[in-house]
Amino acid sequence: MSTLKKQKIEESIPVETSNRQKIVASVPQKGFFGHPKGLFTLFFTEFWERFSYYGMKAILVYYMYYSVSKGGLGIDQQTALAIASVYGALIYMSGIIGGWVSDRLIGPSKSMFYGGVLIMFGHIALAVPGSMTMFFVSMILIILGTGLLKPNISTVLGEMYDINDARRDAGFSIFYMSVNLGAFIAPFIVGTVGMNYNFHLGFGIAAIGMFLALVTYVLTRKKNLGLAGTFVHNPLSQEEKKGTFVKFGLAAVVIAVIATVAIMTGFLTIDRFIALVGILGFVIPTIYFIYMYRSPKTTKEERSHLIAFIPLFLASVMFWSIQEQGSTILAAFADKRTQLDFAGMHINPSWFQSLNPLFIVVFAPIIGALWVKLGKKAPTIPVKFGFGILFAGLSFVVILVPALIGGTGALVNPLWLVLSYFIVVLGELCLSPVGLSATTKLAPAAFSAQMMSMWLLSNAAAQALNAQIVKFYTPATEMTYFGVIGVAAIVLSVILFALSPKIQTFMKDIR
Repeated sequence: MSTLKKQKIEESIPVETSNRQKIVASVPQKGFFGHPKGLFTLFFTEFWERFSYYGMKAILVYYMYYSVSKGGLGIDQQTALAIASVYGALIYMSGIIGGWVSDRLIGPSKSMFYGGVLIMFGHIALAVPGSMTMFFVSMILIILGTGLLKPNISTVLGEMYDINDARRDAGFSIFYMSVNLGAFIAPFIVGTVGMNYNFHLGFGIAAIGMFLALVTYVLTRKKNLGLAGTFVHNPLSQEEKKGTFVKFGLAAVVIAVIATVAIMTGFLTIDRFIALVGILGFVIPTIYFIYMYRSPKTTKEERSHLIAFIPLFLASVMFWSIQEQGSTILAAFADKRTQLDFAGMHINPSWFQSLNPLFIVVFAPIIGALWVKLGKKAPTIPVKFGFGILFAGLSFVVILVPALIGGTGALVNPLWLVLSYFIVVLGELCLSPVGLSATTKLAPAAFSAQMMSMWLLSNAAAQALNAQIVKFYTPATEMTYFGVIGVAAIVLSVILFALSPKIQTFMKDIR
């Protein structure tokens, strides 16, 4: 579970002062570890939602490339890995739509509920043995549902606290624990059932997890959340609604017709769709950047900040490109290249997906305390980013060591894979929370929300990039694959270290 998820948690849409006071007054302020009672509702809603998501994700790649005789779809491994990356990219892109729907149409609370319903039906579609069409329908439902739920649950959380409430940061930290707990437990339960018994049973358990999230939310929200999440912060007028619905309706019809014709004629293939998402992954943030940079609302100093943000964004793309391969390339490596009978037990390959949230929970406080202790002697933001991609590169390089020692034919000791996950988490803790903070500091005043979207899109761009490069991973190219990407990240970190003083000058007084 990446700490990028925390960025979504801490981002909340501003609420007018009068409305904020009404909301805070409506929420019972004592009841869950000294926090508002609504934290209980959101904690367990998020726990079960993350349980369902990471449970599904732990077995998704295996379900795609396992043969039909083994209960899978029989997709070739390279295509399966690319589809998983495209799926991840679209998840992050969909958050932009979810935020807009909440902000302009129905508010955070309803967005969360409808998003949860879509996710549940997506998992149910996966749980029912069906065709490839049903598989893609399930992916669409989960993508749209996650886009509605994820950006808005953090908004509701932020609304429960007064802006100056001393408990606020601690509340977000407690909530963040639910994310990692769900992500840690899910691979052991869903992964074991899915891999050892039946993939569809595993997806069924994920659906039950999302159902429990909805039950928790529906049964406790009125009592615990008060007015939190009920306000539409920037509503469309009735006139605007009519125009918007007409435009969206026409756009949906046109896209559906074009897609249907393209699929029926054989023009739109899986490979071309993957390439299209890859292009969008970079075009969308580029448009965002140009729009903000050229806006008359952006001051000269803010333009300087945007220039400083460019190398940080690119470094983030490099980092997340490696980190997100933990659930694709390294998942396949765990399945096919790792010694799973170890120390008298059999290791389920899906269990390795629990390492990321485990290491984050253990080491996030340590890294945070280190920066506090160093104070003004702490590395600058660009240098921390450099360490982030340096560790990411090293996490791929260490995978080469067992092959260099024992050859590419022998199964790898699982501790090497554990070490790889551990090293990339160190990089994540150097880059991800720092990136969130840097983004808020470098954002032009008129575009704070859009700037946060830009930061989140670095992950979308990374996974869009992965959709193109994972196709080069085969048993024959394994050493070259890990070596080239690992060394490229290390070289980029050296360049970033060298450029950090120059980047810092564009950041002005921001550290």
